Amino acid sequence: MSNTWFVIVNPTSGNGASKMKWPLIFKELTTQNISFNFEITKHKNHAIEIVKTAIKKGYTHFICVGGDGTLHTIVNGILSVNPSNLNDIILGIIPIGTGNDWVKTYNIPLDFKKAIKIIKEQYTVNQDFGKIDIINTAKTVYFNNLAGIGFDGYVVNKVHKFKNLGFLAYLVGAIVSITSYKKPTLKIEFNNSKIQQKTLMLLIGLCKYSGGGMQLTKDPNPTDGLFDISIIYKINLITILKNITNLFNGKICNHKLVHNHKTNILKVEVLDKNKAYIQADGELIGTGDFSISILQNSLNFIVPK
Repeated sequence: MSNTWFVIVNPTSGNGASKMKWPLIFKELTTQNISFNFEITKHKNHAIEIVKTAIKKGYTHFICVGGDGTLHTIVNGILSVNPSNLNDIILGIIPIGTGNDWVKTYNIPLDFKKAIKIIKEQYTVNQDFGKIDIINTAKTVYFNNLAGIGFDGYVVNKVHKFKNLGFLAYLVGAIVSITSYKKPTLKIEFNNSKIQQKTLMLLIGLCKYSGGGMQLTKDPNPTDGLFDISIIYKINLITILKNITNLFNGKICNHKLVHNHKTNILKVEVLDKNKAYIQADGELIGTGDFSISILQNSLNFIVPK
């Protein structure tokens, strides 16, 4: 199967844009002489099942047709199998999502014809991943872009209401939710430090963009073996409104209310009854206590040269 690609298509990505564009993408893949088989997802985590089956059949080359959520599920399918030939597996993406945040770090174009040409070149980067172990459910989730607990997870839980706003969905969700959110008291342990405080949110970044193009961690590097974390204990609606531009250009990370750190392992406990939502790559994955470790240089992504 080494010369045949397996394409996974999420028809709901980009508010249904993926379903409409798939016939054109199919034609372009054929025109560019790419040998492939494909499957269209039928439910939320179907891509995980599809990937596991494809790996058992011997596929090592995958293409994601979808957005950040689809990429997240494919990554989790691959890493949960933990195949012995993990170094042989490569993953390309034709981005058709709402936020398309992960591709921004690598400047992967949204034009599907250009994205396919990049996939054909097979230039790869061996990226780090985060491994989240959620304590109360014994659930393990992997992420390739950014994870967090607190307000950002709370927004992710509500943002589906604003999906029709595209990349602005997260920002609008944050603005309408900030006044109703009750901060949990978190105990955060990393680098031999322990912080215990009411916390608005904790962000753990590998790549540069999240929330529809926001830059919420200061200096992330997806191949340096470290998480780039931002801790925000408090912020109000007026401060958010005054700093909307800075949310997107990264300058928000220099604000006095944002605390920046680097680490490769992290443990978080929730010390009160306020519900603390956990999100990974914009997907709600649970609540409560968890630990995170880094998996350095774990998977080959196809990116532009």
